[in-house]
Formats: sequence, C-alpha cells, structure tokens
Amino acid sequence: MFDVWTTADLRAAGLSARDIRVALASGRLIRTRRGHYVAGEAPVALRVAARVGGRLGCTSLLAALGVFVFDSSQVHVHMERGDSRMRGISSRRLESPERRSVVLHWRRFVEPPASGAVHVRDALLSAVRCQSPRHAVATLDSALHLRFICAADLGDVFAALPQRFLSLRPLLDGRAESGTETLVRLMVRSLGHSVEPQVTIAGVGRVDLLVDGWLVVECDSREFHASWEQRRMDLRRDRQLAALGYSVLRLTADEILYRPDLVIAALRGVLGSSRRPTS
Repeated sequence: MFDVWTTADLRAAGLSARDIRVALASGRLIRTRRGHYVAGEAPVALRVAARVGGRLGCTSLLAALGVFVFDSSQVHVHMERGDSRMRGISSRRLESPERRSVVLHWRRFVEPPASGAVHVRDALLSAVRCQSPRHAVATLDSALHLRFICAADLGDVFAALPQRFLSLRPLLDGRAESGTETLVRLMVRSLGHSVEPQVTIAGVGRVDLLVDGWLVVECDSREFHASWEQRRMDLRRDRQLAALGYSVLRLTADEILYRPDLVIAALRGVLGSSRRPTS
C-alpha cells in the first residue's frame, strides 16, 4: 500500500519497459516523478510524498492507516537527512493545493522505514510533536486500540520523545474506540470527575463513557449514527438506560472536535446540577 518503486525495482521484478508503459496507461501504476512509481490505488498523500522525494509520515501516514488524527489536510513528508530541498516541488505535476499543504520532517528514523513511508512508530513520534497534547493523547489511544503499538511499547515511545511529553503517558487508555471518546474523557477529567471508557451495562450493552457511575456519554459520528434505523436504536438504548437510573448525554463528533467549549459547558451543567438517583 505504501510502496514506491524505481524503474530498476520494476525491471528486477520482471517487468519490461513495455509492461511498465502498459501499466501506466491502464492506471495500475502511476509515475510520481522520473523513474519512481506507486500503485494506481495508492493514497493521494503517498503520491505527494513520492513526488517530493520523501516518505509519507506523521499524521498523514496514521490517517491512511485509520489511526485518529485531528487534521489530515496537510501532507506530512519525512525527508532523509542531507536532503537540501523538496525535490519536484516546483514541478507542474505537483498541483498548487498540494504545494501549499506539504509539511517536511527531518528527524532521524527510530525504526527502519519502508520504501514509501516511515515506520508507524516514527509516525507516532512526529504526530505527538505536531499536535496539541489532547490530540496527541487521542492519537496514541487510537494506535493502542488498533494494536499498531501495545502498552509494552510505550516506554520506548516516550523515551524517544522530549521529556516534556512524559506527562501525557498517564492519560493514555487504549480502550477508547474513537478519538472523540478520548477527547471527551480528557474534558471530564479536567472537570474533576471520574470516567471509564467502554463500560458494559447489563441489558443495554457497551456505552462509550460512564461518568461518576451514573452519567452515560455517547459520542456519535455521522458514519455510524446517520440513518433513521440507527437513530431508533440509539433512542431505544437511551430509554433502557433511563429505566435503569442512568442519565444520557449524546454528543456529536463535530461538536467534540470543533466546539469543545460547548461540550465542556454541557458536561459542566449536567454534572453540576444532577446527582445519581438513589435506588
């Protein structure tokens, strides 16, 4: 998925010059710059990185792998030390919007890279530096949940980061199933309340977050909650939770990501004015 081949690589794999021309004409191969190629289905970000002459990295690689990052609009490219400029950046093949969005990284590799992308651990190290602390925690949570790293790897990850990032480690929880869950969990913690992710409630199933043992917070995205049928299922769950004595606060991904002030106000209001009903 993240391979970049040279003409020599393709010829060594048994492709003739004619085979390469046919593959280019059919779209099975894309020439990114002279003598360099990617598969036709390669992510656009990989094509940009290959045109520049570097490897896909940081938030761009993580987003392509399905790991949560706050902003994937820019293309983060990891350059080899010693490169003095972005090869191909003035080429007409690199469209103007791409030219404005390229972010270069020059750090040493922690792990051996692939031909077209850095190792996921190098991408995580860059993403922690490139994002705000709360978004960095959400990215690391996502990588843990998706098993790109495990808890045993965290010591090595933080050892490779500046000491100022050590304060993030106690905030990590790989049980979070989405970046928005992590962000809300951090908001709840900042308000001084206890919160547990992915709690199973008998007769209902798993809920995203359980705050102080009585408030269920669900973080809804358009991807999984847009249909009327899903909406009916959500309402049915809310009624079941209410019957068991729980309160429910539903938040949308857009609010969590782009209007955290509204989310914090809602959390502060419901937690400040409500108490768990007595049984």
